[in-house]
Amino acid sequence: MATQEDNEEDHPFAPWRNLSLSGHGAAEITFLKAWNSGRMPHAWLVTGPKVVGKSTFAYRCGRFVLAQNGKDQEAGLFGAPPPPETLEIPEDDPVVPLVAQQGHPSLRRIARSWDDKSKKTRGEIVVDDVRKAIKIFNVTAGEGAWRIVIVDAVDEMNPNAANALLKTLEEPPERSLLILIAHNPGRLLPTIRSRCRTLPLKPLDEHDVANLLAQRAVDADQQGLLSLARLADGSPGKALDLMESGGHGIYEDLIGLLKPLPDLDIPALHKFADRMARKDAADQARAFMALLDWWLARMIRHAALGQVPADIVSGDGQLSQSLAARRSLDQWIEVWEKITRLATRADSVYLDRKQVLLNVFSMLEKAART
Repeated sequence: MATQEDNEEDHPFAPWRNLSLSGHGAAEITFLKAWNSGRMPHAWLVTGPKVVGKSTFAYRCGRFVLAQNGKDQEAGLFGAPPPPETLEIPEDDPVVPLVAQQGHPSLRRIARSWDDKSKKTRGEIVVDDVRKAIKIFNVTAGEGAWRIVIVDAVDEMNPNAANALLKTLEEPPERSLLILIAHNPGRLLPTIRSRCRTLPLKPLDEHDVANLLAQRAVDADQQGLLSLARLADGSPGKALDLMESGGHGIYEDLIGLLKPLPDLDIPALHKFADRMARKDAADQARAFMALLDWWLARMIRHAALGQVPADIVSGDGQLSQSLAARRSLDQWIEVWEKITRLATRADSVYLDRKQVLLNVFSMLEKAART
């Protein structure tokens, strides 16, 4: 599945373009209170699951701070302006187009960069990525001007990059702001975590996610949108990706192929695999593998708790329970890990998609036979 993280530069809802954010009101209030207190932390660590809105939140905070540049220095006839009550800024504010074009002189982003040798995005943030961005702090700020660096994501830095960032965290310049995004904060150096104020973002309620989807697809079926929200585990970014790739229909196809197990509907499987092998079906094939990974993880999790998962499409909860009973949890975890490794390898070295799907269902068939 082509996620927002994979195609951020061209995505219409890329964080630097997206002005809307829902479901994270508590985090916004925390940031706003810190600003209005006059004791703004120089570094924030925004944590939470992937594509839950952390990058969008970081840019929302960044735009807000840049829009306030100089305002906190103003004192008109009636004194300083009242403190802001929201992080939202008008769409016609000059900051908005500059940030949307990634051209604001006081904002930099650190992310995994393009490697000219391998002709692909690096697997980690390297020290040069950090050094280029933090040069912004070497420039003397204009009167009242804040300078901001967003790190997306800090847990993707290699050790040299982490140490380079740590130096700035230890001696932050005046009116500097670092917003660090972390999917797995436990992987960070304790010295980095200790110098940041942590701000966790939680998954959204499924109805909030469905409402967000409805704004993008006004004619969509509400039940279908709720199903997508459940498949996305409260992640608006993941839900949008699923909607764009036809995720609900693909999930129905997945359950249809799983239901005959321990037998396989060979004609149906080959027909589906042929469909996924088409040149224009790469996103759908990734969505299918991501949904299978999610379904297996959910099956294992609920089996460990002795629970039957709630249906997303008719009968999938009971199917999960019956298949889980055919093997021990350890055996299903082993199958899940093998399928995950195969899917990762297939995506990185461009294995034949049809053969990958046939191999995956062969593994599932063997596992389902008691």
